[in-house]
Order: sequence, then structure tokens, then C-alpha cells
Amino acid sequence: MKAVTRVFGTIDIADDKIITMEKGMIGFPELTHFALIFDEEKKDKAFKIMWLQSMDDGNVAFPVIDPSHFIGDYRPSVNEEIIAPLGEFHEENTYLLVTVTVPKKVEDFSVNLKAPIVINLDTNKGAQIITEDDYPVKYKIYDLLKASKEKAGE
Repeated sequence: MKAVTRVFGTIDIADDKIITMEKGMIGFPELTHFALIFDEEKKDKAFKIMWLQSMDDGNVAFPVIDPSHFIGDYRPSVNEEIIAPLGEFHEENTYLLVTVTVPKKVEDFSVNLKAPIVINLDTNKGAQIITEDDYPVKYKIYDLLKASKEKAGE
């Protein structure tokens, strides 16, 4: 599938890499096809920011990150009815992402733990869900990122 994007220019994504989100993202229910874009050179790096690029609207891309790099025990409670249409989940096929907010003050860099994106890697189906837990919408991670870079010697 080809897409003309604002951030990445024209990209070609293999059909088997397209993530279908039947209900779209919160606030964007009409956008149901996405691709996960990331820098291959940084794929093994902790705290890599990726982009969930809409294949329906090239102007829409959400910065996302894998929360397991900074919250090892992040296990949001999810209503089973919401994720049932995505297929059967198990540890090896479940991919969890959270959206990133980068405000004017970089120290306020945060992620949304209240509304993660759950993707079934076997079916390439996903959904952004609202957790039943008391996770924050803005969980600041600047200090965690800074400490990680210092530890890596960057």
C-alpha cells in the first residue's frame, strides 16, 4: 500500500504490515489503517520513538513508544469484550504501545498510560483502549529518558 505522508513523504508499506483498527484512534474513528514506522538502526534501542502512521490520511501520525522500557510492570486491565475482535492474545503476539506528548518544555515529555494501543501481531488488528486502571493520561518520562541516555554513555 502506498501513502503520501506529511512526515515521511511517499512510503510503500507491505499489505501484511498494515494494522487495522476497526474503531480508529480516540478522536479519529474514521482512520482505520495504520503502519508502524521506526528507524531500523535504532530498533534494539530502549526508548525508541516510533510513529503510528495513518494509511488513510497522510497528515496524521501519532508518536508512540513501547512502555515496557520504562514501566516493566505496566499491565493495563482491559475489558475482554473490547479486545475479543482482535483475535486470541498470548504473550508472544501482544504488542502494547502508548502515545507520546512532547510539549514546549522537554521536561514535560510524557506518555498516555490511560489509553494504550493493543496490537495482535498474529492478526495485525489493534485498538486503542481506555484502561480500567488508575493510570495517568500524562506520565512524565523525561527523567527516565535522561537517565537511560547517561547510562548508555550517549
